[in-house]
Amino acid sequence: MFSAYPQTKAPGAAQAIWLDLCNPDPAEFAEIQKLTGVAVPSRESLSEIESSSRLKVREDVLTMSVPMVTHVEGDAPQVAPVGFVLSRERLVTVRFAASTAFDTVAGRFADSIGCPSSSLEVFVDLCDEIVDHLADSLEQSATELRTLSATAFHVPDSGGRKAIRSNRVIRAQLRHVGRLGDHLSEKRDVLLALGRAIDFASRMTADWNAGQMAQRMNGLKQDVASLDDYEVHLADKVQFLLDAMVGLIGIAQNDIFKILTIVSIVGIPPTLIAGIYGMNFKGMPEYDWAFGYPYGLAMIALSAIIPLAWFKWRGWF
Repeated sequence: MFSAYPQTKAPGAAQAIWLDLCNPDPAEFAEIQKLTGVAVPSRESLSEIESSSRLKVREDVLTMSVPMVTHVEGDAPQVAPVGFVLSRERLVTVRFAASTAFDTVAGRFADSIGCPSSSLEVFVDLCDEIVDHLADSLEQSATELRTLSATAFHVPDSGGRKAIRSNRVIRAQLRHVGRLGDHLSEKRDVLLALGRAIDFASRMTADWNAGQMAQRMNGLKQDVASLDDYEVHLADKVQFLLDAMVGLIGIAQNDIFKILTIVSIVGIPPTLIAGIYGMNFKGMPEYDWAFGYPYGLAMIALSAIIPLAWFKWRGWF
């Protein structure tokens, strides 16, 4: 489907400055191309990653593509390309997933005060909303990372040791950190592509008498650069948490091997004593002694207690 803004009775009216295509079919592609006279890029062409394919200009018409992260409730985030075909008269957007940023800008056309008045202003408003949503998403990721960090490192030893050593808890935390790292990498792709698109549009529209829009685009470029730096900081924290989680797993495994080592060492002396007195040779004086049996039990118990006391003194447990 496609929508025209400002909305009129005829979606293809000449006064429409923004044509928004969402999951268009071939018939809608052909209709928009016939209406505007410009080629509307397909999903395959928008998905190309080289800069020359993402940023193009032909006969004063700019074609730009940006990967967009969309969140579907209950599912993993999806990455779908978004295309911008910008001319002096109108903006054509091609997207393949729902976007809150696009819905917000579309809602402004119902308000006579905040209604965009040009195609370039619509493009800037869309970029502004996308940047705002990316900032909110990065803030949410930062909050989740702080929670994971507090769970892993800032719990009291008396209450947190058992949880930290639990393999199930550590596996869940590792998966959570891994998902955050994956999401951050996708957002970084969006930031890089969006920053290039804004810079490209700023240079190509310098002669469109858009002084205020040029100032806004310069501000957007600064916002994208700051968010990119912040994303790098979060990515470094994700890597730190991943390394720390792996270290915690190593500590938990060392604790298990330490316990197994203590049990095996403590069991050696009693086994040796029991083996000696279990040989049943004639002439062993303890066999004829009335207190031989209690003596043997006491030797076995003492041979186990002494290593345990030594390990306790050494601080092994």
